[in-house]
Order: sequence, then C-alpha cells, then structure tokens
Amino acid sequence: MSILINEDTTFIVQGITGREAVNLTRECLDYGSKIVGGVTPGRKGREVHGVPVFDTIDQLIDHNGGAVPDGSVVTVPPGFTKDAVFEAIESGIGLIVIVTERIPRRDVAQMVELANLRGARIIGPNCLGLVVPGVAKMGGIGGPARNTEQAYQPGQVGVMSRSGGMTTEISSTLTAAGLGVSTAVSIGGDAIIGSTYAELMPLFEADEQTEAIVIYTEPGGRMEAQLAEWVAANDSRLPIVAFMAGRFMDDEEMKGMSFGHAGTIVEGKEDTASEKILRLEAAGIPVVERIDEIPDAVKAKL
Repeated sequence: MSILINEDTTFIVQGITGREAVNLTRECLDYGSKIVGGVTPGRKGREVHGVPVFDTIDQLIDHNGGAVPDGSVVTVPPGFTKDAVFEAIESGIGLIVIVTERIPRRDVAQMVELANLRGARIIGPNCLGLVVPGVAKMGGIGGPARNTEQAYQPGQVGVMSRSGGMTTEISSTLTAAGLGVSTAVSIGGDAIIGSTYAELMPLFEADEQTEAIVIYTEPGGRMEAQLAEWVAANDSRLPIVAFMAGRFMDDEEMKGMSFGHAGTIVEGKEDTASEKILRLEAAGIPVVERIDEIPDAVKAKL
C-alpha cells in the first residue's frame, strides 16, 4: 500500500528537455517509474532517455491512444509554470508535482484554486516530489536510483517534509533504524503550496501500511496549527513525531527574516518555532531536537 502513487502510476514530465528534467527523467526511469511521455513546446519528435517528446499534452494523449496519464512532473521556468499546470489539469491529469521554485504567489494561488475546482492534487511547488520505496518515485527525490534505494526502504512510517533534502535525511534515519518508509512526500517550502500536512493526513490515515508519521517543519506559516486541529478533530489513529528546524529564528532580531525556504518568514508570535512546538505538543505530537532522536520517538509512540 501507499499514497498518491503505486506500481501502476503513469506520468509525464513537462519541460522534459531542460537539463534538470533530463536528469530527473533518468533517475525516475532507473527507479522503475513509468514515464509515458514528455512535453516541451517546439521539441516534438525528440526523445529523452527513450521517452518521446511532444509539443502539447493533447498530442501526447493522442499518441498513447487516448490514455490520460495519472500525473505530471512540472519542471518548466517560473514564468511558464502556471500555463503548464493549467494545461495538465484541463487535460484531466489528477496529480501534479511542481518542482519549479520562485513562482509568483498569485500564480500559485490560481493553480491551487483550479486544481481544487477540477479535483486534482498539487504537490509543491519548490519540492522534490514523492517516493514509494521499492515501487516508484515522481520527481528528483532521493537523487539517482541507487541513492534512493539506500535511503528509502519499505516500512511503516510516512514522511512529510517542507525540505526536499530533509525528506531524504529523515527517511534514511528511519531506514537505518529498521523502521523504513511507507510513502515520503516533499511538500514544498514556499508560502503557498498545493498540499499541506493536514490535507495529506487523510490519505495516510487510510493507508494500511502506514503506522506512524514524521514531519519536518520550520518557523513561518500556519501548517502546524492546521495539522494540530486536524488531529484533534479526527481522532487520528496515527502517532506523529515532528522535527523543528530554525529554533534560532525566535530571537528578537530575527523577526521578519527568512532562512532556507520562502515560507519560513516569521510574521508574528504564532509563526515562531517555540509557539509551534507548544501547539504540536498540546496535540500530542512530540517535537525532537535532533534527527537521530526521531526513530526512538517513533518507536515510543508505536
């Protein structure tokens, strides 16, 4: 079992001829993912690691006998991301992973709104995607297939992280401790994203393989408050452990500053690390100070 993707999931890569996308495509194919085409306007007829390239998604769907892919990994430049995502959603694609960063907030808000209207789901932007260990991955998460295989072993813990790199770091720690990972999702570090912790929780809740959750979080934003509210309102069966980075951001002179991700802007007391920790712990979610403390905290909860 898993969430969002499985061994039968098909997806495309928009912007597939770009340098980052070429590498991403190779890594996903090597891991066993099913990429059924790529889209870059003006590049129809080319191939990327054996994957055919088209000018539009409609051309790709026609080429595949009318079959609509399950998902799309979007790697196009920020100024064109909204058009690419709109094209994917209007073509009937249900899962869109947006790797691109520095997309204007208004564009992101419009993409998320259209996805909600059409029943699609966005992961990201500014994310590395998601992986079901030993099955498939969408995006650059984990890097080359051999590295992904080392860091991500099948197991019982779901991982959600605002940082792509920390998704792998946490998953590797869980793997080394013998707990393993059910599905890991790099949700994105921007101020506006398509799927928050609370919005992904029902999927993990319904997944028989997942028995616990680990989240990586930072100062800034309201996602932790939403998660705490969701856990309380839904009597979640899943124990959750959190790791909070950026505690130094609570210093008075750091107010209004950001570090790392665009979403880590502390605008008020509720956005601080200390307030978020209090809120999470009040909801029964322990917050560890070091990554190497995560496995024992998870085992204690289980």
